[in-house]
Amino acid sequence: MGATVKGFARSANFGFRAVCNLKCIPWRNPRPLMVLLAVTLSGCGDKPPQPAASAPPPVTVAQPVKRTVTDWDEFTGRFEAVAEVQVRARVGGFVTGVEFRDGAIVRTGDLLYVIDARPFEAVALQAEGQLADARAKAELARRELDRALTLNQTQAVSDSVVDQRRQALQTARAVETQADGALKAAKLNIEFTHVVAPITGRVSRHLVSVGNLVQGSEGGSTLLTSIVSLDPIYIYFDMDEATYQKNNRLWHEDKRPSSRDTPNPVQVTLTGETKPSHEGTMNFLDNRLDESTGTLRGRAVIPNKDLSLLPGQFGRVRLIGSAPYEALLLPDSAIATDQSRKIVFVVKDDDTVEARPVVLGPLDEGLRVVREGLKPEDRVIIDGLQRARVGAKVTPQMAKNGLKAAPAGGKT
Repeated sequence: MGATVKGFARSANFGFRAVCNLKCIPWRNPRPLMVLLAVTLSGCGDKPPQPAASAPPPVTVAQPVKRTVTDWDEFTGRFEAVAEVQVRARVGGFVTGVEFRDGAIVRTGDLLYVIDARPFEAVALQAEGQLADARAKAELARRELDRALTLNQTQAVSDSVVDQRRQALQTARAVETQADGALKAAKLNIEFTHVVAPITGRVSRHLVSVGNLVQGSEGGSTLLTSIVSLDPIYIYFDMDEATYQKNNRLWHEDKRPSSRDTPNPVQVTLTGETKPSHEGTMNFLDNRLDESTGTLRGRAVIPNKDLSLLPGQFGRVRLIGSAPYEALLLPDSAIATDQSRKIVFVVKDDDTVEARPVVLGPLDEGLRVVREGLKPEDRVIIDGLQRARVGAKVTPQMAKNGLKAAPAGGKT
C-alpha cells in the first residue's frame, strides 16, 4: 500500500513516464489516481487522422445540337386593310333607314342606308314625258323628210327643202338623245337612294341617323360610314438600311431570293405572344429609302380567315434573312458573360473545365445558334455552372434527354 505513482506506472507497463515528481502517497483511495492516469494517457496519444479529400463536383454536360437553320430579320409592323372605303351619299335627301348593325360584317351589295327617293322619282317621271315628246317629234321629222325626198324626184320640191327636212330630223334625234340621257340620270339617282356596300368587310358605326338630311356629290357628299376588308390583310414595316444592304448582297450571291421578285415567307408575332402565330408572304418593297429615317418600306400579305387581325394593330414581322445552313445550338442557360465576351464551359478529356469564347447568333426553336467557338464533339456544361471552376476537375454526367429548348421557344 505504500507504493508511489512512479512505481505503479513502471509496474503497469503502459509505455510512458511520469511527468511529475510526486511524493509517495498512501493507497487508500485509488479513484483520483485512475482519473489522473486517464488524463495522462489521453494527452500522450497519436494525432487524429486527416479528413479524406472531397470528390470533384458533379455537372451536367451535353454536346451541341447540330441542325439546319435559317436566320430571320425582325421588324415592328402595323396592319392595314387591303381595301378601305369611305361610304358617302351620292344624292342628297333625308335618311329614311339605316339597314346595318354597327361593326358587322357586310358583303358587296348589302343595303346600308335608304334615302327618300320620291323627289328623284318625280324627276324621272318628268324625264320620261320629255323623252316621249322627243321621240314623237323625231318620228314626224323622219316622215316629212321621206315625203320631201319623194317629191324631189319629180321636182315638186326643191333640194333646199329636202336639206331643211333632213336637218330638222337630225335636231329631233339629238333632242331625243338628250331626253333619254336625262331619264337615265334620274333613274340612277333613284338607285343611289339605296346606299349599298361596295366591298366585303367590317363596317364601322353609322355616322348619320334616320331623319337627317345628307348632301350628295354636288354639294360635298356626307360621310355615312366606312368599310375595311379583313381577309387577307396587309402588314407594313420599315427595314433599316444595313439589313437591306445585307439582303441585297445575299441576292447577288444567289443565297437568298429578292422579295421584289419572290414571295419570301414572313412570320408575325402579335403583342403578348412569344411565338409567331401568323404566316404570310412578301408582296411589295418600296422604290426608295426614306431620307429622314434611312429605312425602306416593305409590305407582306397575311391570311386572316378568322378575322382576328384588325387594321392599326401592331405585330413583330420576321423576314427570312439567310439561306439555310448547318449550325450548332445550345440553350441560353449554358452561356455565361465575361465582361464583353460570351463564353461556355467545356469539359476536356481529363475532366478539367475550360472557358471557351463563342460568337452567338439568333434563337432557333428555343436554342441559341453558336456561330464560332465550338465543335460538335465538345462537352458543354449546361447545368451546374456555379460549381465549375476553370482548370479544376469536375464529374461530368451526360444529359439524359439531350438539349431542350428554353420555355419561351420560338425563333428570334
